[in-house]
Parts: sequence; structure tokens; C-alpha cells
Amino acid sequence: MRGAPLRGDPVLADPLLPGARRRADGATLAALFALSLLIIPARLVLRGLPLSLTPANILSLLAGMCWLCAQFTTTLGVAKGRTPVRTALFCYAVALTATYGVASYGYLPSDELKLSDHALVLVMASVGIALAVCDGVRTPERLDFLLKTMVTGGAVIAVIGALQFMADFDLTQYLALPGLRFASEGGAVDMRDSMRRVAATTGHPIEFGVLCSMLLPLAVHYGFRGGRGALRWWLCAALIGMGLLFSVSRSAVLGVGVVGIILVLGWPVRRKVQALIVTAVFLAVAKLTFPGLLNTLYGLFANAGTDSSVQYRTHDYDVAATEVARHLWLGRGIGTWYAPKYQVFDNQYILTAVESGAVGVAVFVALFFCGIYSAVRARRLSVDPAPRDLGLTLAACLVVPLVGSATFDLLSFATVTGVAFLLIGASGALLRSAQREAAVRAWEDDHAERAPGRYGAADRAWSRLPWLPLPGRSPGRP
Repeated sequence: MRGAPLRGDPVLADPLLPGARRRADGATLAALFALSLLIIPARLVLRGLPLSLTPANILSLLAGMCWLCAQFTTTLGVAKGRTPVRTALFCYAVALTATYGVASYGYLPSDELKLSDHALVLVMASVGIALAVCDGVRTPERLDFLLKTMVTGGAVIAVIGALQFMADFDLTQYLALPGLRFASEGGAVDMRDSMRRVAATTGHPIEFGVLCSMLLPLAVHYGFRGGRGALRWWLCAALIGMGLLFSVSRSAVLGVGVVGIILVLGWPVRRKVQALIVTAVFLAVAKLTFPGLLNTLYGLFANAGTDSSVQYRTHDYDVAATEVARHLWLGRGIGTWYAPKYQVFDNQYILTAVESGAVGVAVFVALFFCGIYSAVRARRLSVDPAPRDLGLTLAACLVVPLVGSATFDLLSFATVTGVAFLLIGASGALLRSAQREAAVRAWEDDHAERAPGRYGAADRAWSRLPWLPLPGRSPGRP
């Protein structure tokens, strides 16, 4: 046990400690963004704006502005300094801005120029919300608050999807808030092999399915670690899992399959057995409750060789290769390749190669790999089981967009894109938290064995974490 705290003690001077005055932070704004992103239908945009922007887009732009302003202060508790996620987000923003600049410097038809302007605003919004989470979510408790909000929102839209699937009732038609308008016509229910496939509040059933496969691991994580409140998170996991099935999407099944492989590799044996039992019970209930649903999902893979949707995804490679060859490095411009003017590419890698070139593909893939690396690195730095499990879970979640990008144009759908950038930011925040935990642990161990007033390697390591006060100094003082 440590003695009475001193005024200059960095652990006690740290404003992030429990007992410090709670105030709104990046997690607060990110949670509002997550709820508006998930619950407000993706087709609803603000009236009276020259660009089609959703309430979630406005909140993400606001979060980015708050992050930028906070970088000019030392008293708001916002993290500073390089991290893999911050570096990847910077490279991503610079690369797509360069693509936009090169494309708009030459001639672009007015329709493509307008869409390119819109795409650049959305890129900055996505980067802004990821940075706000990475640097503004300051404690593990606040990160859990954000992720639990996302899981809750996922359960809500899963209920909306269940109503669409079971009762053919589209609740999204009644969610039009004042000041919003529907940007496109059409409903959220589609048909596949005489089976309804639903989109809930998202733009497409495939997006809904991939979104559920990204949120399901988080719900399972909090179910295993929920203690007395575990039941609520298992209920959320069941709802999100049913939403995944109701999307009747091949991409969703692929995503959750990859997630399962990653989690099984990292889980202890006892949890593997528990997960296997839970999965078997869930599938048995789905089989009894919705006859034919699992058979339809199985048929998506068994008949993949003759599936028209698979053939459509592969017949456009020649067109893509010709277009990529014209603009190899920076592409023809973000947002400039769109339907119905051009052929649709149901593959985000191909679409990114066409619009932002080889550089765009590289930074897009690197962005997710840096998020995965940050989550895995946080898992290795942490000694507490909870952040270690969360690191594995976030890494598994971030593999889903990489897999889904090969089966549909992921970045063309606002909800799944927003959740992906939230998870990237969450991985960065988890790594910062793990680094802080390791620095505190090293400082305490080092100072417990030597005389007060002498500085060593732990102090120098601490000094490389610019968002923490140095030993013997007050927060915010250089």
C-alpha cells in the first residue's frame, strides 16, 4: 500500500482518476453521434442544406471541430501525441484530400464535382469523429460507456429489423423528425428467395447485416464480463444476432464467421465451450422459430457458383481495370464514380482504386490495420482481464469491414462507415489507456525501490506520454 498522497504525485494529480469532477468529453459527443447514426434512418437528411447531410454527419463534424480546438489547450484532458491510429487517420485524410485536389484542379462535370465536394465533407466528418474518440475518451469507464451505447443502439435497430421481418411493418417511415427529409424513396424491406431481408434503419440489408456482425462481438464481450447485469447484454447479443439473420446477407455471415475464428483463437478454453453452447442454443431457437431462414442462408453459399449476385460482382473487373489504368496513383476523384451514370462496383477495394487510386487503397487498408494493431497492442500492455478481452474484441470487430469491403461498397453506406470509424477511434483510445496504465505501473514500481527525488527510466518513459503530468508537476504545466 502506498502512503499518504503528495501534492506532486502524478497519479493523484492526474485529472482522469476516479473521484475527479466528471464533465462532458469525447465519449459524450461520440455516444450522441452513435445514437443518431444508428436510430435515425440513414435516408433522412437535413432540410435546407446544399449537401445531403444527416444529423450524425453534423455531430461528427462538430466532434472534429471540438478535437481541433482542444489541441490548442492543455487543460481539457484531451490526449496529445502520436499514436498509430492518429497517424493512420492523418495519412488517410491527406491522401483523399490530395485525390480531391488533383481531380478538381482539372475539369470535372458539375454533377461529379458536387458529389466530390460532398465526399470530401464526409471524409473529414469520419476522421473527426475517430479523432474525437481516440483522444477524447480518457478512461476505460468512458470507453465502456461509448461501446455500451453502441451495443444498445444496435439492439434497438435489431428490434426495428425484427418488426420488418416478422410483421412487414416498417417503423422507419414514422421516424421522420422535424427538419429532416427523406433523401431517397423506397422501403427498408427486400426479398430474396421468397424470404424477407430487412435493412432496419440502414440503407441496405447487406449494410444491416455487416453492421450487426460488427456490434455482436461487443455485446458478447459485455455479456461475459457483465457480472450481475450480464443478462441485459446477452439480450442485446440475441437481438443483434437475430438482426444479422434477418438481413439474409452472405456478407454478414462471412463477417461473423471471421469474428468467431479470431475470438476462439484468443479466448480461454472455458469461454470457448460457453460460446459454443450459446451459439448452438441460439441457432436451435432460430431454426424452430423461423423455419427456412437458416436453409436460405446456407443456400447463399451452397449455390454461390450459380448465384446471379455473385456473377454480377465479378463481371465488372475489366471495366475497373481500364479505369484504374487511367488514374493509377490518385484515382479519378472521390465520389465521382456513381450510379446510374457509371457501372456499380459491389467491391469497396475496386471502387477505392477507381476513385482514389493505389494510394487510396493503401491508406484505406492501413487505417484498419492500425486500428487492429492498436487493439492487439493494448491487449499485450494490459494486465487487467477486462481491457485485454476488449482489445481482442475490437480487433475482431475491425476485421469485419476489411472482409465486407470485398463483397460490397462499404464506404457508400453511412451507418456502417460511421461505426467502423468509431471502432477505429475506440482502438486508439484503448491503446492510450493501456499505455497510461503501464506508465503508472512502471512509475510506482520504480519509485517504490529508490529514494524520493531521484529520477530514472520510468520518469523518462512517463515524459513521452504528453497527455499526462510529469512527476512533481501539476497538470497543464510544462
